[in-house]
Amino acid sequence: MTRASSSTQQPSPRRPTVVLLLWLALAFCLAVLSIQSSFTSPRPASRLDLNSDEVRTLSGFQSRVQQCVASRGLGLTADIVDHCELFLKFPEGTNSTWYNAQFKKFEALEYKFNVCQIILLWEQYRNMTTVLTREYLDVRPDGWLDYAAKRIAQLGADKCYNRTLCEELLSILLPAKPPFHPRQFATCAVVGNSGDLLKTEFGREIDAHDAVFRDNEAPVNKKYAKYVGLKRDFRLVVRGAARNMAPILKGSSDEALIIKSLTHKEINAVIKELPNPVYLFQGIVLRRGAKGTGMKSVELALSMCDIVDIYGFTVDPGYTEWTRYFSPPRKGHNPLQGRAYYQLLECLGVIRIHSPMRAQRVEDWSDVPSKEEIRRAHAAAFRLKKHETGQAGELGPFSNCKVWGTVDPDYGPVSGTSDMSETRKNSNYSKWELLPLESLRNEAQEHHVQMGGISLYKLDGNTADDLVCVRHERSSG
Repeated sequence: MTRASSSTQQPSPRRPTVVLLLWLALAFCLAVLSIQSSFTSPRPASRLDLNSDEVRTLSGFQSRVQQCVASRGLGLTADIVDHCELFLKFPEGTNSTWYNAQFKKFEALEYKFNVCQIILLWEQYRNMTTVLTREYLDVRPDGWLDYAAKRIAQLGADKCYNRTLCEELLSILLPAKPPFHPRQFATCAVVGNSGDLLKTEFGREIDAHDAVFRDNEAPVNKKYAKYVGLKRDFRLVVRGAARNMAPILKGSSDEALIIKSLTHKEINAVIKELPNPVYLFQGIVLRRGAKGTGMKSVELALSMCDIVDIYGFTVDPGYTEWTRYFSPPRKGHNPLQGRAYYQLLECLGVIRIHSPMRAQRVEDWSDVPSKEEIRRAHAAAFRLKKHETGQAGELGPFSNCKVWGTVDPDYGPVSGTSDMSETRKNSNYSKWELLPLESLRNEAQEHHVQMGGISLYKLDGNTADDLVCVRHERSSG
């Protein structure tokens, strides 16, 4: 009691020191928490924009793209906004004659693009499957009930409540596994239908490619051979053209037909009489700058080919109407927006454009970013996206897999039905489905090994993080 009383009357001179130490300890704890938070929370965009190596890499890449457009853009210029965004602009005085009735205005003369998103999306196609398969419908959570119904016209329902019926309607063009492989061909030509093809004789050059992709009803015959060639490997068609497949494919039983949109009983009846391989395009609706069957053909080719050359895609200045090399002019897609988008894809190393304006050029692609520059830009765009969204994950082909599934490598039938004609039954319509991996070029085999035999498909939309990924593993039994 006495000591307590004495202590109360005479405060200890050490108390301020203790209080100070407590304050210092508290400050230290707050600092530690702040540091930990900086590692576990997304970095603010402003700090990342100022300090990151990714931004510096992408800014340098944007400069290379800008130089490429200046050199190859046929009058287009690229104005850089930041490390990801730029405007592609047409020169003053460009004739904008295409009228958009929906928005009641003529085509614009400048278009804004996000290079980071575009390079991630298109590099993805080099590893993907773009043909609809049974394994995709089996692995996708809503594959048979919901998605399959979207690929069948005149079904009478918005979902496949009767799966047996849906399987019957799809089975004739539904292989069990991917019939085509990434890197299957070294060089590919995608031939559009533009009337510009008649201005230059590209025929022999087109035929020199390992595979040639064509669209819809485009004729391939001696009349147009010097302009568009004679080689026929793949043809992407819309539903309307699919009804008339027999005359389109006449004399070319090896040409694989890829239907862009839907199938139904009428189309199936035609397929049953054909000797050709016929499949459904995987059918993702990508809301990008260039539209139409030609754009889908580029996607299809990129999933199989190392180098994609395009011909007849209306990329030249002064192109103000939608013409075809084999028929009178007709109204079509907006040529200026498409031309800008294709030019951007060339300067991102996705495609190589061949046009009458460049017909006498020396084949020199040194002004297009190199493969190493593209690889670094892709890696930087990927890491930047992870930083900005606060996601963890390593760079790799499977980092964007939303859905995983496993199937036996020997499962599933070859596409077809029991009521096919003798012509189809006795043809080589299944040539791609039975093609052994060992028969492919070394680059395709090496890619298959690097991917661990996993197939990648788009899920929905045009985002990069929406893949369905399928393993091929034998069951223990």
